[in-house]
Amino acid sequence: MQNSEHVKNIAVIFAGGTGRRMHTVAKPKQFLELNGKPVIIYTLELFDEHPQIDGIVVVCLKDWIPYLEKQLRKFGVTKIGAVVPGGETGQESIYNGLIAAREVYGPACNVLIHDGVRPLITRQTISDNIEGVNKHGNCITCVPATETIVVKHDDGSLEIPSRADSIIVRAPQTFRLTDILEAHERARSEGRKDFIDSCTMMSQYGHRIHTIMGPVENIKITTPTDFFVFRTLVAVHENQQIFGF
Repeated sequence: MQNSEHVKNIAVIFAGGTGRRMHTVAKPKQFLELNGKPVIIYTLELFDEHPQIDGIVVVCLKDWIPYLEKQLRKFGVTKIGAVVPGGETGQESIYNGLIAAREVYGPACNVLIHDGVRPLITRQTISDNIEGVNKHGNCITCVPATETIVVKHDDGSLEIPSRADSIIVRAPQTFRLTDILEAHERARSEGRKDFIDSCTMMSQYGHRIHTIMGPVENIKITTPTDFFVFRTLVAVHENQQIFGF
């Protein structure tokens, strides 16, 4: 087990999506603005301001890197170690970010892999992930399942697990950098490009996944409805600061 006193905690933020489900033409979803600030900046500020985060790597659409760098300077995001272009798939984009994290910060890192369009996590969620990875070797953020989940098998049969025993995986998903890179290298050697997320890959290759429960509002902004929810929750948080409720 790594000695947590000497391990850096690095956020690898994936901001490579084009936002087709958002129906935007001018900007990808991560650069849509609320109160003059892009969604990706809301997300990055959470990690930039967290005292246990030592650095940040951002994976970005290649053509939008100059725009992102301008926004980083404008909003004073200071912990950026690298901004790298994404790949053809989400899996490849995350791999690019992990390689950059190793190059910049060395192999003795924990990496918190997070979506750039999940700006509604909390400082506590980040802290819980760091505590979890130091204790167990990995840590996945989840929320309770609030509706019934149905698993459809290849033969057409349905399995309905107990809702009480079901949880929904979100992000951050946190690993030791050496472990997640080893899994990525194995997937690449096998020609696997279809892993939906990092915890699925790690589970496939024999890692027992540990979880923490995060805030229910930790949504991924992929549709116009998601953006409206985000806007409402930001307004609620601002009102709490101003009026104390």
